Amino acid sequence: MDLGGTKIEIVVLDPAGDIALRRRAPTPAGDYAATLHTIKMLVLEAESEIGSRASVGIAMPGALSLVTGLVKNSNSTCLNGRPFLQDVQALLEREVRVQNDANCFALSEAVDGAGRGAAVVFGVILGTGVGGGIVIEGKVLAGVNAIAGEWGHNPLPLAGSEGEPLPACYCGRQGCVEAYLSGPAMAADHERVAGERFDAVTIARRAASGDTACAATLDRHARRLALALASVVNILDPEVIVLGGGLSNLSHLYDRVPELWRPHVFSDEVRTRLVPPRHGDSSGVRGAAWLWGNA
Repeated sequence: MDLGGTKIEIVVLDPAGDIALRRRAPTPAGDYAATLHTIKMLVLEAESEIGSRASVGIAMPGALSLVTGLVKNSNSTCLNGRPFLQDVQALLEREVRVQNDANCFALSEAVDGAGRGAAVVFGVILGTGVGGGIVIEGKVLAGVNAIAGEWGHNPLPLAGSEGEPLPACYCGRQGCVEAYLSGPAMAADHERVAGERFDAVTIARRAASGDTACAATLDRHARRLALALASVVNILDPEVIVLGGGLSNLSHLYDRVPELWRPHVFSDEVRTRLVPPRHGDSSGVRGAAWLWGNA
């Protein structure tokens, strides 16, 4: 299952990794109890349809605190401070495996997606928020603090050098990568500079039609993404970076960003590949299923 901010998706994978069933339901906004109920109903309905009891993995925003076991760092804030894993296991009466949604995305793409065969894969979520997940030799790296890959809440390199106030992030900090590179951040940046309020899809469409202000917004976004990913390459040195989330559909990123990150990577050449996801917006939910076979 993939617990998103606007939808909850469930798929059933067969042993070969093929999808046997898929369902989606709206996420009850800000309602923890209703979210748990929706998860339970989706699982029971899926099992009724396939005629079998299934293992359950859940991709979720945020992480489980290694101190308290409660959810932390979730931009679906109704989850924070809640015993999500314990509550889901009690409702479903079985062991459930839970991982950060970006980790599940990275796992899916590393197992049988765009990063298949690579020793080190960094999976990036560029959507409503910005997240990241690391898979090494087919295993999720969660980290000693359960925050491995959370590049979205590092400060953007050179943030503030453009002479504008640092944008606020939901986490309480300013100048975070997420506050520059998410879909809503792109829309807010365009409004600050051009005085027009468009979402990211509209900005991309208008840029393709010759709108110079929208084209400039896309260029600023690509330059900032290159700076942020160059830091990841310098630290992690992954073979493959896979982009996910709604902004992964911006096709210019795959050529433009590797050109822009070259001066900022500490190497005479950059072999890291930037690629789109093989499984699209189904990668997170597929990775949750693979938690039972690969993590």
